[in-house]
Amino acid sequence: MSRGGKPTSRRTPSVRVRTARGRTTSSTRWLQRQLNDPYVTEAKRLGYRSRAAFKLRELDDRFRFLGRGRRVVDLGAAPGGWTQIAAERVGKSGQPVIAVDISPMDPVAGAVSFELDVYAADAVDRIREALGGPADVVLSDMAPATVGHTKTDQLRIVALADAAYDLAEQLLAPGGAFVVKLFQGGAHADLLDRLKKEFEKVRHAKPNASRKESSEIYLVATGFRGGGSG
Repeated sequence: MSRGGKPTSRRTPSVRVRTARGRTTSSTRWLQRQLNDPYVTEAKRLGYRSRAAFKLRELDDRFRFLGRGRRVVDLGAAPGGWTQIAAERVGKSGQPVIAVDISPMDPVAGAVSFELDVYAADAVDRIREALGGPADVVLSDMAPATVGHTKTDQLRIVALADAAYDLAEQLLAPGGAFVVKLFQGGAHADLLDRLKKEFEKVRHAKPNASRKESSEIYLVATGFRGGGSG
């Protein structure tokens, strides 16, 4: 892995995938993209569960919100790529990362997993109990199931980001950080206004590991001004 989070370039021939019976053209394109994606290759080599691990690595290298002994909550954790990076950077002697997803997830060393809906009435209480104190960092790489209708999908994305911050606001310790995925063009002005009022710094970032054609961006908010939940 080179500086800046990009995998070291290797002169490997690209793989072409032919459309097979039962495979649509779009799924063929997806498979070809996966086979030729250096982040996918590097994730497999390093034992990361998804290429998304490199997004968090890059964001933390730039903004330094993770660290030894910090209490971290990872929302939308499955399959566990972000959880793996968070656990590495918290350290074995630190508090386990609390990984939360509506879907089941295989265990990650240094983490405690919850199969839990972020909209559930008891979500905050269950996460808070597992943390044993206020969180230093709340991460959200959550994305809703899309329906292909742009406005509907954007509304779902924004609603999920709002739900993530509703949890984070109740869990974070003073000085804590919140990282959330959004999509360019989505109506997230209200969330941005909230974050600017409640954090010292709010910055936008698009990691190198995000695909060029993807409209995803991340908001990284640091220096939480709230009182925490502990």
